[in-house]
Amino acid sequence: MQDLAAQIAFILEIDKLKAVYRKTMVKADDNRNENSAEHSWHIALLAQTMATYAEHPINILRVTKMLLIHDIVEIDAGDLFAFADEEAHQAQEKKELEAAQRIFGLLPKALEKEMLNLWLEFEKADSVDAQFAKGMDRILPIFQNMSNNGGSWKVHNVCKAQVLKRNGYLRSSAPKLWEYVKQQVDVAVKKGWLLDG
Repeated sequence: MQDLAAQIAFILEIDKLKAVYRKTMVKADDNRNENSAEHSWHIALLAQTMATYAEHPINILRVTKMLLIHDIVEIDAGDLFAFADEEAHQAQEKKELEAAQRIFGLLPKALEKEMLNLWLEFEKADSVDAQFAKGMDRILPIFQNMSNNGGSWKVHNVCKAQVLKRNGYLRSSAPKLWEYVKQQVDVAVKKGWLLDG
């Protein structure tokens, strides 16, 4: 029963992710900001839907688990805008690691180790599964912003080069999706949704 109590504590703790808001807007809900729990659910389903585009064999269950847990750390660390400067990203990495250790530390030891290692693998993107997962995390805002007249890109004056750099994992993990991203970014520039730079 001790393990059950720890598992319940973890599940109740991660409910807090629903209160962490991102810059991406939910078009279907009057353009309110999306929360991180919604984002995690959405990219987990996206990965399931887009798995056929993976260039290399992937373990879709592992990819999905990574995507479901990758932002849990934002409960403590908060969400950092994807296009914040390098210094902010470095500071965020430290906060997120501390958050991962605390939050996954709520779990029974074996599960804590599994989840923490999966989270670290995603962060380092040093496996085929993690690179595909990163690609899914990065491509969803493209779909969302393109369907919403530029959405958060337009609000925050994001430029083409930033979006292409952020989606670079797709070059090797899902080249067909990378080609699609490049086309969409060009369309967004022509429409004035992304700055050309």
